[in-house]
Amino acid sequence: MQIGNHILKNNLVVAPMAGVTDRPFRQLCKKLGAGLAVSEMVTSNSLLYGSEKTLRRANHEGEVDPISVQIAGADPKMMAEAAKHNVDNGAQIIDINMGCPAKKICNVMAGSALLKDEPLVAQILKAVVAAVNVPVTLKIRTGWDKNNRNAIEIAKMAQDIGVQALAMHGRTRACLYMGDAEYDTIAAVKQSIQIPLIANGDITTPEKAKFVLDYTGADAVMIGRAAQGRPWIFREIEYYLKTGEHMLPPTVEEIHTVMLEHLHDLYSFYGDLAGMRVARKHISWYTKGLAGSASFRHNMNTLQTIDLQLNAINDFFAELKSKHERLVYADSFEASDFEKVELAA
Repeated sequence: MQIGNHILKNNLVVAPMAGVTDRPFRQLCKKLGAGLAVSEMVTSNSLLYGSEKTLRRANHEGEVDPISVQIAGADPKMMAEAAKHNVDNGAQIIDINMGCPAKKICNVMAGSALLKDEPLVAQILKAVVAAVNVPVTLKIRTGWDKNNRNAIEIAKMAQDIGVQALAMHGRTRACLYMGDAEYDTIAAVKQSIQIPLIANGDITTPEKAKFVLDYTGADAVMIGRAAQGRPWIFREIEYYLKTGEHMLPPTVEEIHTVMLEHLHDLYSFYGDLAGMRVARKHISWYTKGLAGSASFRHNMNTLQTIDLQLNAINDFFAELKSKHERLVYADSFEASDFEKVELAA
């Protein structure tokens, strides 16, 4: 898998998710097998460059290459400036968000709302590609709604303008995350372009990843919700694609270790108070489905210090390890199994 001059170690990509794919999560997923992790979207509004939130999202210190930063907006000039700003601050790939279905993004005609305005899409793509000397990628959906699917037209346009890879979520904006992903549409887009295509949507198991790659002809798969609390899914998929066999699931001990490493990175990245609060959703995801986790998760949300949080986690896993040496996951996950979060693309 290659994007511009960047050769990825494999064809597994972490989807950009607002409030989830911060630097600690991206680093963890790369460590556990992902070949590329796309950042949370960064606003193209230059007035926000100095905000604490934007600066944090643009922080890539110590992150494994290549560094891909997603930008969002609807003004071509501002998008070009945002691209240059992020390249100056370490971005090695610029990803353009035209896939986010969130109302607050679409209401300002950004994200997937742009799919309704193909001339504006062209202007934005041309402006960004011309502004930077790094590869530009694009994230889209199949269209605005089921009566207005224009992914093939957008994909061809992007390729002609100079976009070097396309990621595609297999639903329309109107579908949000409901129903099944449209792998037929992804396959049709793949047949119409020569640049790499990354398939996204409902990829929750190694078997599903292989099916989507085979069925659509896509060059890579992008995984979002299924990696929440389960970042080792990338190594599991990579192993399955290489061998046709399953890795043993992680032990309870390893899950505990990975989780603590992640949490300490969050505390350091956000600071004690914000880090403790951000950690809660990750703790919930890591422990979902484990024996006794419902009451544990409820209690976790009442704890107000890092020490209390860590003590509760260690007590929970000590009890768990006394009963179970190895955690076995279900063969598949449904979207409803994952806590709803606002996704960036």
